[in-house]
Amino acid sequence: MKIQQLSLFSENKPGHLIAPCRLLAREGIDMQALSLADSQRYGILRIIVSDWERAKNLLEAGGFVVKVTEVVAIEVPDHPGGLSAVLDLFEGSNTNIEYMYAFPIMRGGQAVLIFRFDHPDDAIDTLRRGGISVLDRAALDSR
Repeated sequence: MKIQQLSLFSENKPGHLIAPCRLLAREGIDMQALSLADSQRYGILRIIVSDWERAKNLLEAGGFVVKVTEVVAIEVPDHPGGLSAVLDLFEGSNTNIEYMYAFPIMRGGQAVLIFRFDHPDDAIDTLRRGGISVLDRAALDSR
């Protein structure tokens, strides 16, 4: 299952992160996962939200540049080697992991990771064949 992630581009200056966060909070949109990356001049805020279409429209109306990207969320055992076992599934394959980040909520000894793959459908097949639980939107919302 692929999940929509919003990426916001912003100048790398003090105070630029608060505006989109305030806007989403004011409108009652929950940020369920996020990652912040930067370069010297610009930053990218990647977020998974409770209502991505509404959030995208609100953010664009607020003057933000927003890109929608499909990502894959998985559950992995939260113990040493949990991530390594997932990565082992892709060894020798042509699937590239462009980036990943951890989801802040755990349940029952499972951690959630968000992956951006160059070929998400192939990656989902590989993960499922390897016994990895791939989460859909409903599973994230229930956390």
